[in-house]
Amino acid sequence: MNNIILIGMPGCGKSTVGVVLAKAMGYRFLDSDLVIQEKDGRLLSEIIDEEGLDGFNRIENEINSQINAEKTVIATGGSVIYGKEAMQHLKSIGVVVYIDLPYAEIEKRLGDLHNRGVSIKDGQTLMDLFDERLPLYKKYADIIISEKGHNISETALFIKNQAIKYFGGENNG
Repeated sequence: MNNIILIGMPGCGKSTVGVVLAKAMGYRFLDSDLVIQEKDGRLLSEIIDEEGLDGFNRIENEINSQINAEKTVIATGGSVIYGKEAMQHLKSIGVVVYIDLPYAEIEKRLGDLHNRGVSIKDGQTLMDLFDERLPLYKKYADIIISEKGHNISETALFIKNQAIKYFGGENNG
């Protein structure tokens, strides 16, 4: 149970912070969205177009619940929290860190939601999605970090320090 799993809205910096954090800890880095694309053979946007949101969420849940890693920072897709089995598995193999970023910042950072492969229902706004996911991120998080006002290095360092405390100091990498 020595992995760090990053959850949060698309655009909150999971992958960017994750790479810096992995380097700082001497860990590997894994982007679960890339694992899904590799195992499925399609881009996230193609999976959503061809399978619909429910199909995408099923595939995401199945693949994420089989991730086998050690001493790895895992950046997940924003919709990982819809997969109960995936979240139970991820919590069993590491500490789950929710990167909290205010809605206004998320909105500023995100471009075309479809091209990013964001799992959003027809007619649903980004604000609706934010409001729907927020309680789930908080439910699954072992640690919550507010990224507001912090740069990538500061966020990574804070997560590293919190993870070391969570792990009991054994993984100061």
